[in-house]
Amino acid sequence: MIISSESAQPIKKKTRALCFFVAEKSEPFGLPKMDAKILAAIKQSVKETKGKRASLDVIHSHGLIPAERIVIAGLGPVHKITHETVRISSGKIAKKIRDLEISEFSIVLPDKFPLKADVAANAIVEGVSLSQYSFDKYKKEKNPKLQRVTILVSDKTKISDQISKAMTVSDGVNFARSIANLPPNECAPVHMAGFAKSLAAKNKLKCTILSKNELRQKGFGGITAVGQGSKNEPKLIILEYNGKKDDRPTVLVGKAVTFDTGGISIKPADKMDEMKFDKCGGCTVLGIMKAVSELKLPVNVVGIIPSVENMPGGESYRPGDIIRMYGGSTAEILNTDAEGRLILSDALSYGVKTYKPKAVLDFATLTGACIVALGPNVAGLVSNNNGIASKIRKSSEKTGEEVWQLPLNDDYTDMIKSDYADIKNVGIGRAAGAITAAAFLANAVGTTPWAHFDIAGTAWIQTGTKEKSYNPKGATGFGVRLGVDYLASSP
Repeated sequence: MIISSESAQPIKKKTRALCFFVAEKSEPFGLPKMDAKILAAIKQSVKETKGKRASLDVIHSHGLIPAERIVIAGLGPVHKITHETVRISSGKIAKKIRDLEISEFSIVLPDKFPLKADVAANAIVEGVSLSQYSFDKYKKEKNPKLQRVTILVSDKTKISDQISKAMTVSDGVNFARSIANLPPNECAPVHMAGFAKSLAAKNKLKCTILSKNELRQKGFGGITAVGQGSKNEPKLIILEYNGKKDDRPTVLVGKAVTFDTGGISIKPADKMDEMKFDKCGGCTVLGIMKAVSELKLPVNVVGIIPSVENMPGGESYRPGDIIRMYGGSTAEILNTDAEGRLILSDALSYGVKTYKPKAVLDFATLTGACIVALGPNVAGLVSNNNGIASKIRKSSEKTGEEVWQLPLNDDYTDMIKSDYADIKNVGIGRAAGAITAAAFLANAVGTTPWAHFDIAGTAWIQTGTKEKSYNPKGATGFGVRLGVDYLASSP
């Protein structure tokens, strides 16, 4: 799909569909003078839809203007128009056009619009591009695709650079989605490593893969323990991007459990098929690394992805085991389904020790407790640094990837103390499950500025997920846009 900008008068544009945004209690933004019959139809449409958020109406021009159709898309109250409302509305337009089996349309971005042109263009491109993603790799019948979208602007408005940037970030999201949606029989840890190698070769990243024997020799006790029950051996994937000389990197860590049965503490059968999505954190890191390297951001970034398959078997780790983590702490295993924190802890400790980063961010489908606390539409955020947390919240507002910060203090740290080891891998009963999991991770980063994203609810579309036009069924790629914005905004 090609998305471009063009300086053209909407009334003269020959297009299959000419799209206008409209706010409540107003006429469409940038609506030009045109045939009285068309204007009357537009006014009637606005009267009926009232410009409500996510409303949409299609009007046929009957040859009275060069455009075959006019689409009116509602944004809601003008004072509540944001990046997200434009993103959702743009996605809704693109889906409707595709459903009409039309491959091209134009959208009007006038000078007088509530958002700056570059901001609005970014939201339009993301909404359109992300809404067109579909995981149809295994289907004979493929979904129709849009071929071209044109954003119509005034002569003085230049948004081509912003369009290119937004397309690059959207490609990163869709890259993450495509890997996350893969079934477990076609995406074991070795495949995750293969995707990383291919990305590194194409985007000139340094790639290092640590395999089973090397992981054991180097003391990665968490990754080794979780992965030892499966015939699919664990991998530790490390990608390095250098965009700025003489600067400490930001380390990104992503949980990639390619399938999670729960191990010996096996999960219920209901919805276990969704545990292919337990690799979404690692996929997010891959998507960020792809976008950052293609944008050539002036930052240094290291992506670390511990990848395992958590299976029950004769060699599986057990409740009651005590293992030694990479950072030196011992961990008592009380539940083998609390495996994510074990592999993340190893990766975090390795990242801190090896790269001495300015900050560490980790992404993980870590706990069902986070869904209980926040539902499927908001990710949990836990951080030991107010400055990082503040920057993340700003990026969250821009990208529409919502987060809510949870507390972390000594009370929660005390809840993971073990009678037989330094720490244990679950807290006290069901109390504060998302936070005690984060407390386990905090033990691995020490005083290094750190933020943890629990994306268990937001990584894929689940029951109760708020409908967003740009998030098709399956993996959402949550965190890629937020992570890239955070890195682009950080000095």
